[in-house]
Amino acid sequence: MTAEEAIALFDTLAPGFAEDPYPHYARVREVAPVFHSPWGYWLLSRYDDVVDVLRGPVSVEPWRAGDSPIVQARAVADYADTEQRVSMLQRDAPDHTRLRRLVSQAFTPRAVQRLESRIRALVETSLDDLAQRGTVDLVSDYALPLPLRVISDMLGWPQADMTRLRELITLLTESIEFTLDPDKLRAFAVARDEMRALTAEIVAWKRDHPGDDLITRLLAAEYAGDVLSEQELVEQVILLYSAGHETTSHLISSSALALMDRPDQADLLRRQEDLDANAVEELLRYGGSLHVTVRITIEPYEVHDTVIPPGSLLLVGLAAANRDPDQWGADAEELKLDRVNAREHVAFGSGIHHCLGAALARLEGRIAIPALMRRFPAMAQDGPAQWNGRTTLRGLQSLPVDLTGR
Repeated sequence: MTAEEAIALFDTLAPGFAEDPYPHYARVREVAPVFHSPWGYWLLSRYDDVVDVLRGPVSVEPWRAGDSPIVQARAVADYADTEQRVSMLQRDAPDHTRLRRLVSQAFTPRAVQRLESRIRALVETSLDDLAQRGTVDLVSDYALPLPLRVISDMLGWPQADMTRLRELITLLTESIEFTLDPDKLRAFAVARDEMRALTAEIVAWKRDHPGDDLITRLLAAEYAGDVLSEQELVEQVILLYSAGHETTSHLISSSALALMDRPDQADLLRRQEDLDANAVEELLRYGGSLHVTVRITIEPYEVHDTVIPPGSLLLVGLAAANRDPDQWGADAEELKLDRVNAREHVAFGSGIHHCLGAALARLEGRIAIPALMRRFPAMAQDGPAQWNGRTTLRGLQSLPVDLTGR
């Protein structure tokens, strides 16, 4: 395959890709399941291959990658920052094992479950506010502030300048995109440093003002005499704050859009409350926001008779895998809230790096999405949906709706 043919086969800058990348995933999954881009990265898109690599002998430490153009372009702003990269998201075992074990002591299923009544109260208050307005932007007025408030409450983060905090988190989450824009890369580095300084201040304040919150529990987390260093604590708090609301916000808004487009499934959800948990799993499969995650090969890695060299930048196509007909059947492209194997999706990854916040995202989705659809059965779009244009962490930027369906 020539470079021109490869670009034509899978081009994230192609017209319409941001609005609907799934036809592109289907094509590359069928034609080139082990795809080598002219930009230097590799892409896996079939379900079995994705699961295998997520559980396989590969690295999440991006500085292990070789000399691809993407890595070279990002070196100053991101990958060269190895000394401060102590987030468990970008550490292999044994560092990852140690960090996750300590964080898991604070971020327990019990701590998440204790939030259920608080989430339900926040959802009801939010829906009451929406009802008074009639026409709203479902992203900025519901899907975004709800999980942001939940993770803030859980962490014990002071209610300070949320506008600036949101700007910083947006830049941090955008930094995982494979941009080559030098100005953006510099902005990412500045935002990272500002967020670290802000978080360090809050952690220091929490040492003197402990509470019943996640930061306080992280300060106290200990295993066999081991504790988180100050730098490690700051990085884990940033990770939990950023990941703790961005993906859930996208899940709520994209699910609402999908259900408005499929009235039969929306009606099914309204009628069957016992379907709520499975419905969230299917909505994660159908439209989860994390479309790709990154791995680095640390030894020759063979897939379908193709050997990917060590040091290769490997994009793992989660969203492509979640619609693979070999796993989900001929109706893989359809939304079916009662799909029996929906929970087998890889929207939260798999293996040792399976998303630590999956239980929280599921809980928020299980409450916020059905409540919205049942409260406003006539809800309809009131203008075009606007996607954020990202390849990695895809979501809606705006979704105007008329809650009365006029």
